[in-house]
Amino acid sequence: MIEIGRIVVKTAGRDAGKKGVVIDIVDDNFVLVDGQLRRKRCNILHLEPLAEKAAVEKNASHEAVISELKKAGIEVAEKKSKQKADKPKKARKSKAPVAEKKDKPAKKAAVKKAPAKKKEKPATSQ
Repeated sequence: MIEIGRIVVKTAGRDAGKKGVVIDIVDDNFVLVDGQLRRKRCNILHLEPLAEKAAVEKNASHEAVISELKKAGIEVAEKKSKQKADKPKKARKSKAPVAEKKDKPAKKAAVKKAPAKKKEKPATSQ
């Protein structure tokens, strides 16, 4: 049932509920899909095939897939492409002089104590 050109609905993951077209069969478990969802390899267990089929070739471009989906009556929102001009540049931070740390009081040197002398036991006379 899964074949190139088959319109499918993604049932799992980030793109769940969105429609796309199978544009390549990778192996027994995976296919390449494109359309409302991202152009990506997808597990066939995460797809629900529809009865409709689009007339697309193997590895068709995104534009070809979009035009076929529009012919089938499926709305596809255009993706915004990021341009370098859209991204504002951050102002460069100049290196400010590092504030000097306040002097901490010096640690007291450990004073070694002399070993304690053993106390002699008083001699007891018997």
